[in-house]
Amino acid sequence: MNEKPLEALRLELLRLELTGFIVPHADEYQNEYVPACAERLAWLTGFTGSAGSAIVLAEEAAMFVDGRYTIQVADQVDQQDFTFNHSSDQPPATWLEYHVRPSNRIGYDPRLHTPKDLERYQKACERAEAQLIPCSPNPIDLVWRERPALPMGIIQPHLLEFSGRSSQEKREELAKSLRDDGVDAAVISAPDSIAWLLNIRGSDVSHTPLPLCQAILYATGRVAVFVDSQKVSSGLAAHLGPDVSLETTEAFEGVLQQLGQQGQRVLCDPMKTNTWIFSTLTTHGAHLVHAADPCSLPKACKNSVEIQGAYAAHERDGVAVCQFLAWLDRESLSGQMTELQASDYLDDRRKQQAMWEDASFPTISGAGANGAIVHYRSTPETNRALELETLYLVDSGGQYLDGTTDITRTVAIGPPSEEYRDRYTRVLLGHIALAMAKFPEGTTGSQLDALARSPLWAMGLDYDHGTGHGVGSYLGVHEGPQRISKSASDVALKPGMIVSNEPGYYKTGAYGIRIENLVVVQRVEKAKDSNRSFLAFDTLTVVPFDRKLIDVALLSASERSWVDRYHARVRKCLDAKVDSETRVWLEQATQPLS
Repeated sequence: MNEKPLEALRLELLRLELTGFIVPHADEYQNEYVPACAERLAWLTGFTGSAGSAIVLAEEAAMFVDGRYTIQVADQVDQQDFTFNHSSDQPPATWLEYHVRPSNRIGYDPRLHTPKDLERYQKACERAEAQLIPCSPNPIDLVWRERPALPMGIIQPHLLEFSGRSSQEKREELAKSLRDDGVDAAVISAPDSIAWLLNIRGSDVSHTPLPLCQAILYATGRVAVFVDSQKVSSGLAAHLGPDVSLETTEAFEGVLQQLGQQGQRVLCDPMKTNTWIFSTLTTHGAHLVHAADPCSLPKACKNSVEIQGAYAAHERDGVAVCQFLAWLDRESLSGQMTELQASDYLDDRRKQQAMWEDASFPTISGAGANGAIVHYRSTPETNRALELETLYLVDSGGQYLDGTTDITRTVAIGPPSEEYRDRYTRVLLGHIALAMAKFPEGTTGSQLDALARSPLWAMGLDYDHGTGHGVGSYLGVHEGPQRISKSASDVALKPGMIVSNEPGYYKTGAYGIRIENLVVVQRVEKAKDSNRSFLAFDTLTVVPFDRKLIDVALLSASERSWVDRYHARVRKCLDAKVDSETRVWLEQATQPLS
């Protein structure tokens, strides 16, 4: 009989004279979505979510997830092996402090933790008089039989017609900023930052065109990229130009050491760069500058070409989603359609669109109670039928060469109940409030979050996830540093940023509702008697809401007008682009609210 992963890890920890081990959902690049070879948490626990962690001790083990995954973790992880904890109510470091004993030796992989993350564990161990021990190699890797190989996706140029700015222009701008700050070099360890800076894309991670590599940007404007030669496409060197050198992955450590030995001032982002990089630099004498990844903010503020691409990508995406919703409207009343059949049809519609490259994440297709699982993924074992008089939630997106999309629609299968209509309309009211918001420059997403929650709060209801996340340009469907959430943020929303607007409501064991559009931050005309610049959102997504679920009596005149204007725009954008059957559905779906 095969040994369980948890048992195998505990035996290996015993051999290494460790009392426990910390297992984050992370890779050495601190990606949200990681390649198969880095899915250590899934191998150990069975949990497949994109965020979470585990702590394994000799006699007990614990899982930690946020509100998106509280239902999923209970479905996927054996409660006899792990206790479940909400990471906000019981953070992993707090749990560790109260469960370790003096002289315990707790292992961690320094390539999987940032200094900010590790600091919390270090303080917890110090208070418990335990030790935190770096491990190389990772103990899981030593016992994970048939661990997948490292990904070797080919790196391709991302053309100027999509990027809008040359790599040289970006590098020169950032290099000047480093010089102005007295910094000699910056370690760029986030693959999406490297992709943006060098105008390249890869295929090492499912659904996100990331090239897994490391880079160093020097104050001269030169960049060294550390990457496996198998990933280098013909013509890539010519695309990158003479000021970008391609080095082996093995050379990275030596260059870090050299920067230290030369006493260089090196910028590292403590939120994105792993602890191994920090310790390698400091051990060899580098002077570290703790600052944000210099690519992060300019990458988030899309230029005019990227914004035009986003509008175009969303129109094509709208065609695909409307074709799907029209088909769903015709076929779902049988009560026989399943979640997987629906998601397969939607995925196929997207694949027919120009410039489509991939889904931007696995489609969330949740019928009935499965819709209440925020990041649900349908499988043959969980696949439900779309039954009459229930709700169906579908959250999906596409990766196009000119933009990344992400949209959620909740639809009624057959006649909706009054409860469905009430909850849906309150979610819609929050969505409209955020979409209509005007706010002074310097406003953060956390200052706007309550607008989307207020209609639910009025009924004593809420949702346990953020209201909005940043979105990349043919890059990550989740992109920082901007966000709209309860969590405090010091990152102001700026023109060109793309964020999601996605309030929701979830009744465990019954149904889920989420309404998501992507919006872009724009300047608005300054009022004559104002000396402050104001910003607003313009909606990119062009797909109707389910009018059957809208209780018009709950909407004010201005809110009804907003919905009618939005639907008129959807119809105008898509009418000439969809097939005749979809056009008939679209005409009905975008009628003014009565």
